[in-house]
Amino acid sequence: MILTPDTGVGGYTAQVPALPGCNTQGPTLEGTLANAREAIELYLEDLRESGEPIPEHTGDQAIRVSVAA
Repeated sequence: MILTPDTGVGGYTAQVPALPGCNTQGPTLEGTLANAREAIELYLEDLRESGEPIPEHTGDQAIRVSVAA
């Protein structure tokens, strides 16, 4: 999951790259994480009900690196 602060309106957006189109947002970090859990659950439920395969974890990782300017 990729969490991005929304500097325009506040809160955060969340993207789940392993599940194309699975995105959500929330007013706080905790709210965004709760919304993301629900979005993932609904996404997987929809895949199961439609008989589509559930994507496997690819092992991708994101690491934030700070560099002095």
